[in-house]
Amino acid sequence: MRAAHAAGRSVYGYNRSGGPVAAAQADGYDVSSDLGAVLSRAQADGALLVVAVPMPAVNTVLQAIATTARDCPLTDVVSVKGPVADLVRDHGLDGRYVGGHPMAGTAESGWAAGFAELFKGATWVVSADEGRDPVVWTEVARLALDCGAAVIPAESREHDDAAARISHLPHLFAETLALSGVRGGDLTLALAAGSFRDGTRVAGTSPALVDAMCEANAAALLRVLDEALETLAAARTALAGGSTSELTKSGFAAHQKYLGRGGRPSITGIVPGDHEWLARLRDAGRRGEALLTLPREIS
Repeated sequence: MRAAHAAGRSVYGYNRSGGPVAAAQADGYDVSSDLGAVLSRAQADGALLVVAVPMPAVNTVLQAIATTARDCPLTDVVSVKGPVADLVRDHGLDGRYVGGHPMAGTAESGWAAGFAELFKGATWVVSADEGRDPVVWTEVARLALDCGAAVIPAESREHDDAAARISHLPHLFAETLALSGVRGGDLTLALAAGSFRDGTRVAGTSPALVDAMCEANAAALLRVLDEALETLAAARTALAGGSTSELTKSGFAAHQKYLGRGGRPSITGIVPGDHEWLARLRDAGRRGEALLTLPREIS
């Protein structure tokens, strides 16, 4: 909300909790705890709805949207895409929906944790599943760009596999590392420095939020976790034989590949609504390309 407002967009919103509503209102934002009233207003305005709640609350919010504001274009910023898309279809809202996931955030949560520059330079996934409406897709992409992010198009299930690898698995590892440190006792914690701090940073995230995203993406996360456990098991076997070099060399090379990506290649020449535009966007996203501006024809 802060980022969209800073970009000059008209914004208003809902939160079920009185504390965040009061805090947002104190900062001058138009926020209410009356979901029905907010959705009725959005329906009258034809506003773009952005669902920004934990996964366990998505179904309830979508049910309210289906009742009160089903004609509005719809997106979300939930950390999984496939399960949200399934619920959207269940509520008959698929024709006006394009999923989204900004890859930005902090370990903190709540109204106070947000700031207008949160998405500056970040990546914002915009779903490129078959059947997306080009007008709605453009509106969602424009929101991401207005907030300062670069848009990477992706199919929902492919997004969920990627998120399991670079977001959800790191949360599980961070929790595991934190537990390892505590089990070592006070001396261990007194010696902990940068590598432990950095490796456990996201363990400071609200457990309920971590549970919501990991459990919602369980199918993909289980596959990735099994893969990681196989890597660790192989490393243990090698260490018992006196060496860690296979893991360290391959891990170093993988990290160098990550660091060496450089700038984002730009997507050009794909106009939403053109022939096979979604397939072309998906292919571009698989190559790591990003949309940095909207094509002139749909600006």
